[in-house]
Amino acid sequence: MAIATSPSKSLEDALRKRGVRVTRQRAAILKVLSGADDHPDATELHRRAKVIDDSVSLATVYRTLSVLEEAGIVHRHVFDGEPSRFETADAPHHDHIIDLDTGDVIEFRSREIEELQERIARQRGYEIVSHKLELYCRKR
Repeated sequence: MAIATSPSKSLEDALRKRGVRVTRQRAAILKVLSGADDHPDATELHRRAKVIDDSVSLATVYRTLSVLEEAGIVHRHVFDGEPSRFETADAPHHDHIIDLDTGDVIEFRSREIEELQERIARQRGYEIVSHKLELYCRKR
């Protein structure tokens, strides 16, 4: 029987494969990122990581996020001029709805939207290399 690897352990392994040392502080940040079901900004990551390891500084969070982003382990999102928010890069492709009143970020997937984008690009002689869709919305 195979032993399941925790999401934060998988992120640690990804960092190690890239030659990045996993310190206690980085491990705390990875644990927070892997358990986040929202898209926290650096300040919120710092707040949550300090609960795990009170030696985590905001500067460490920013440096770690920079390393993680360069390594392709996290995605940085800038929604409508707000502070950058982060999510792990291991999730399947999805798009985002941003609630303008609450700031909530809701992930969604749509086969129809993906097919339409592919068709539009193909009709114009292009192949999609990457893309993101962000819908800025208000509840009715």
